[in-house]
Amino acid sequence: MRTLVDIPEEDIRSLDEIAARGNRSRAAAIREAVKLFLVRNSNKEWIETGYGYWADRVDIRDGVEYQQAIREDRTPYEEL
Repeated sequence: MRTLVDIPEEDIRSLDEIAARGNRSRAAAIREAVKLFLVRNSNKEWIETGYGYWADRVDIRDGVEYQQAIREDRTPYEEL
């Protein structure tokens, strides 16, 4: 949807600089800003948004098991 919005010149210059740094168009930067605004102002808490996201994944182990596995090669704290 196209829309008409009045944005001060100073903000447009800043927006263009930010968009150029990211190699994006002004429109893409504005779309991203609107999306961020909507996410930040949604009724959902961020934790609720991601809760259970990977619950059905069978390729991911228990978190504690994963931590123990990646730390197997470390010297136990008691032996230091």
